[in-house]
Amino acid sequence: MHKALDIYNVTLPNSRKADFHLSCLDSSVFIDYNYTENKKIALVRISFDGFGCCELNGKTNCLSIEESEIFVREIKQVKLNKQLFTELFLKSIAINKELIWNDALEKYNLI
Repeated sequence: MHKALDIYNVTLPNSRKADFHLSCLDSSVFIDYNYTENKKIALVRISFDGFGCCELNGKTNCLSIEESEIFVREIKQVKLNKQLFTELFLKSIAINKELIWNDALEKYNLI
């Protein structure tokens, strides 16, 4: 089990379209997700300080229905369950790692 990251909701400009915006690692990493019409959570983009914004351009692998339900339920809470969101966040990276910059993932110890 990975150490819980300090993951939190953030508000980003309207130009950065996504249903959910999260940040972690002292605002060094920003993660955007969409809730698909299949009721699954899809990673849209991930930004890394020093690397820029990695767009997945709709080629993303989604979390499972069960994981997506947990994500949506928990995101509505005032305070996120950091351990749970760390697991979901790392899972979303693992299932999409071929679409994300490996050097950035390594620098931030996310793989």
